[in-house]
Parts: sequence; C-alpha cells; structure tokens
Amino acid sequence: MTGAAPRRRGRPSRTDSADAPAARDRILAAAREEFAERGYEKTSVRGIAKAAEVDSALVHHYFGTKEQVFEASVEGAVGPLLNAPGTIADGPLDSVGERLARFFFGVWENPATRKALLAIVRSAVNNEVAAGAFRRLISAQLLRRVAAQLNLPDAELRAELAAAQLVGIAMLRYVIKVEPLASANPDEIIARVAPVIQTHLTAP
Repeated sequence: MTGAAPRRRGRPSRTDSADAPAARDRILAAAREEFAERGYEKTSVRGIAKAAEVDSALVHHYFGTKEQVFEASVEGAVGPLLNAPGTIADGPLDSVGERLARFFFGVWENPATRKALLAIVRSAVNNEVAAGAFRRLISAQLLRRVAAQLNLPDAELRAELAAAQLVGIAMLRYVIKVEPLASANPDEIIARVAPVIQTHLTAP
C-alpha cells in the first residue's frame, strides 16, 4: 500500500485552483490563530502553512511574504470596523458620538470578531512591521473615510482623536484587562465615552 502523495510545491494545480477559495480561507484563519498565539515575530509562513494543512509554497503563492499574509488577515479581521463611516452617516452629527461608540464596542464585544482583533492589536504593539500594516489599513480605509463624513475643519485630526480614545479603552479593557474597566457593563462605558467622542468629532 502506498502512502499519500507528497504535496506539490510552486503554482497550484487545476485541482488546487478549484479549491482556492477554501484554501485561502484556511490560510487566513490559520494566520490569525498563529499571530494571536505567537505574535508577529514568532509566527512563520511555514507555521501558518502547517496549521492550515497546506504547503508553504501555497501561502507564498496566494499572499506573498509574511507581512502580506498579515495585511490580508488584518483586512479580514477589521472588516466590521470599516463599516464605521456608514454608522456616522446614519443619523445627525449631534448624536454621532453615541452611535460610533456603540458600534465600536459592539464589534469588540462580539466573540467572533474580538479574537481576530486581539491577534492584530497584540502583533501591532510588539512589532513595527505589523504596526505599519495595521496603520496603513486603518488610515486609508477607516480614518480618512470617517473624516470625509464629518466635513468639518481638522476632520482628520478629529477622527484620529476619537479613534485614539476608543482604541485606548479597547487596549485597557480587552488586551490588558484592567479592572474594573475589563468587567464593566458595555452600556455604562458607552454612556461615559460617547460625550467625549462627540466633543472630539464635532466641538468647535
């Protein structure tokens, strides 16, 4: 009885190509797990490939370098957050702080999205390459779009200050887990934070 045929390296075959969406999804899911468990520096393409049960050449074929794999996993993980500009547009500016805070913490409180976000934040905090990838995505696809919705003087600075407030709270609550913030009711946090976000975004 012969063993299983070894995986082929290089470009995927027609059979592999037909399974490309599933393979890409497995690779991205494995990448998020590896970055969450090991951080950016200790994660390798080989480790991601092993976790996804594919050849490492397939990871390189679909995504390129480790940094590019990280960027792809970041984009998928923060996808829900990229809907924030629509949240701002979905109502009057005088209540935007509450809407944005509720949207932001709703994403973080969802276990399905929190795990992926934690993986990215931890990697970005500890590695400049990971931080750069995260920064490029957030700046280009989130903060600038939020600023465009405001249509106010210093809109980009306003959006960045609001984001700094929210991300800082997320770090203390979900990453560092400082009490009593870590176990506080999300509605209580939103009630206290929303007026501050409102000030950043719309105050003269």
